Parts: sequence; structure tokens; C-alpha cells
Amino acid sequence: MRMPKLLYNFYERRLARALDANSVPRHIGVMVDGNRRWAKQFNAPTSQGHQAGADKILEFLGWCQDLGIKVVTLYMLSTDNMSRSAEELDELMGIIANTLDLLDADADISVHAMGAPELLPDYLAARLSSLTARVPAKERIHVNMAIGYGGRREIVDAVSELLHDADAAGRTMLEVADTLTVDDISKFLYTRGQPDPDLVIRTSGEQRLSGFLMWQSAYSEFYFCEALWPAFRRIDFLRALRDYAGRSRRFGA
Repeated sequence: MRMPKLLYNFYERRLARALDANSVPRHIGVMVDGNRRWAKQFNAPTSQGHQAGADKILEFLGWCQDLGIKVVTLYMLSTDNMSRSAEELDELMGIIANTLDLLDADADISVHAMGAPELLPDYLAARLSSLTARVPAKERIHVNMAIGYGGRREIVDAVSELLHDADAAGRTMLEVADTLTVDDISKFLYTRGQPDPDLVIRTSGEQRLSGFLMWQSAYSEFYFCEALWPAFRRIDFLRALRDYAGRSRRFGA
């Protein structure tokens, strides 16, 4: 049974007040999963589910800004997803492009593209590139858009770039191998210069990473939510943050 609106609003405000600003994650990764299943529930076209998911992204980023979360990484389209039908991909790419235009309209948001631009239509890759180049005068939130993204590919790309960089510096591969550290590889990841995610959320009830931020999430906390992404509510988000705040992070110790 759904919670009456008045009671729901009261509970939401209570959750928000109980959050300690010092316990809010700096960086949250979100696997926005469940758009297709959400559409199927209503016998609606898949594109309607993807549009509802895109609308939820904009709403979610508003919640994050309100709570002072500084970095968000959104897993929007994996390299595996590129095998879907041409019709679905065309519709999805258009929806993503429109979402990027809306993000571009917010002067306080900075955007960084993560993934393989060569897998995307030229117009979408160009929009991502243009948006990434924009530097806001006053950044309230930094958003990483993982589009055409694969965690294994990210690590391969990082190692490849590291080796090319070493070769340009006149170092041999043996020298690189003898001195290689974790930090050396981290410097070439898509998220270089950013904090690793403190919390990773996946909607839709699935409990796996599916290659998302494989390197960066080594010491992240994970929260799996049953709600499909378009149905993900602010109260669900606040519950995830409450759960995170109650954990004791050991960072492998």
C-alpha cells in the first residue's frame, strides 16, 4: 500500500533533517537501471521508459545539489548496451542528447564524458565534447556521464595511455613494469583528478556492478534499491544516504 502523501512528506522531511552534512558522500556513482522494465509495466514503448529515466536524472541531480553532493557519476549506456536494436539505440541517443542540452542550460553544472566516443553517433559525441569543454563560473556539482562506457575498457585505455606516455618520455617497458604503482594507473583513468566514489547505488533490484567503475569502487559502499530508476524517489535516495551514514568504512583494513 502506498504511503499517504501527507505522511510521505513528513517522513521525507524527517529523513532529510536526520542526515548529518558531514556524513554525506562527496562522490556518488549511480547505475540508472530499470527503464525498459518500467515501460513494460505500463505496456508503454521502450522509448517512454528511457525518457522517464532521463527526466529522473535531472530530478536526481537537483536532490544532489540540495544536499551538497559535489560529484555524481551516472552509468547511462554501457558498451554491452550497444548491441541493442538500431531503433532503440537511435531513440535512446536522441533522448541522451536532449538531456545534455538541458544540463548545458544549467550554468552551475560541469559535465565530463566517460566512455568511447567513437561508438556514439557523431552529433552525440560532439555534444559531449562541447559540454565537457565548458567551464562553469561557479560549479555546484560535477557530473560524469558514462556513455558507451565499459569498466574493463577504461582500465585497458588507462594502461595504454600510461605506456604511450612512458614511451614519449623515453622510458622502456621494463622500467615501467619495475616501478608501476596503483597511483600510476589511477592517473590515466577517465575520472583522473577526482575522488573515488564513496557510494555506488544501483536501482531495479539487480545486485552486480556490470563493469561500472571497477577500479574506482574498490573501497566504495554499495546500495541496491528495488525501485526501477524512473520510479526512484527522493525518499529512496535519503534512505540510501542514511544507510551509508550508518556504515563504518574501513578501506580494506
